[in-house]
Amino acid sequence: MSDRLLVVSSDCHAGLPPARYRDYLDPEFREAFDHALPLQIANTREAEKMFLVQEINEEWRRGWDYELSGAWDHDARNKVLDGDGIAGEVIFPDGITEMNAPPFGAGLGLPSGGVDPTLQWAGARAHNRWLAELCQMAPERRCGVALVLALYDVDEAVAEVRWAKKNGLRSIMIPVMWGSHPPYHHPRYEPLWQVCEELDMPIHFHSGPAESEQYFGTWPPDPQVGTLTGGMGIYVSEVAFFVSRPLTFLIWGGVFERHPSLKVAVTEGTAVWVPEFLELLDHRFAEHAGSAKLGDYRSHMSMKPSEYFARNIRVGSNIHAREIALRHEIGIGTMMWGSDYPHPEGSWPETRSRLQENFKGLPKDELAAILGENAADFYGFDREKLAPLVAEIGPRYDDFA
Repeated sequence: MSDRLLVVSSDCHAGLPPARYRDYLDPEFREAFDHALPLQIANTREAEKMFLVQEINEEWRRGWDYELSGAWDHDARNKVLDGDGIAGEVIFPDGITEMNAPPFGAGLGLPSGGVDPTLQWAGARAHNRWLAELCQMAPERRCGVALVLALYDVDEAVAEVRWAKKNGLRSIMIPVMWGSHPPYHHPRYEPLWQVCEELDMPIHFHSGPAESEQYFGTWPPDPQVGTLTGGMGIYVSEVAFFVSRPLTFLIWGGVFERHPSLKVAVTEGTAVWVPEFLELLDHRFAEHAGSAKLGDYRSHMSMKPSEYFARNIRVGSNIHAREIALRHEIGIGTMMWGSDYPHPEGSWPETRSRLQENFKGLPKDELAAILGENAADFYGFDREKLAPLVAEIGPRYDDFA
């Protein structure tokens, strides 16, 4: 075994400065983009205030202009990742931190309400086109996550998955919340699960969406009322529930039974919820006196929920001591570390020291699995192509002794 670790970040972000998305839009949407851009920027600044991150972001950016330009710049991005010892990365869209979310509501939240589906698709495709270019600059180390609007026309979503695969993107993200649309155990989504299994395209649910208007009040805020007291506390208490909720529908809906090779990842929602989540699902699956009157709701599943989870699902997060303490209950093979670059809640610019602090003393096989090997398997990174880079920048095993 090499003395250097392969590190793959399962959670990084990238996006263009908002005005530059115009060049990647189909021409018929550019006039609408010109009208919408000032509103998007204004709404992003309001969201920055609402989520109490304005001062943090301003302090975060100070003195790091070049490094933070790695959110869209190839050379700056490689410099940051090399400094962190990260050989490979999984790239999601960006948002508030660098004011660079894709247009027309095609950002991390992928909302299904209050948006025009045609325009939202235009924004998603603009981001996917640009991201494909960014990934093609370093295809061995970048796994791009295409935005796919699964809730509208499923055939259109399937076509976008095929486009993404053909153009070098290696995974997709679909909405966490479906609003008034059918949930994910509905048979209408079968073509989407089928194509993702066929093309080996992992599906992602990324943390962020939740019932925000219930927490904070109307958007934009009512000047007579302002934001509701306690909104942020409610949000941070429930957001991990919403990002994991689709898994309940997929598991009980038999999606993994019908598609045993389908890959799904939950990202940036921590991992501490996994043991109790699996304990609950397995308890509901088991036959006992309390379930006798419920009829047959299990026979379409040949395995326990926890077994589907271990086989089909991975969890990407900026792993801390509490996840390390629960690693065997979560599953060593389930956990994938992520730096969350370029977000202030992530590990950069202190990635190396934080990794040593959080992972010190772990057995070598567990350390290697969580920091990179699990993600390399899940996303299909080519270890041979990454080996020279790992030999140059990868952290040493001895750093964690």
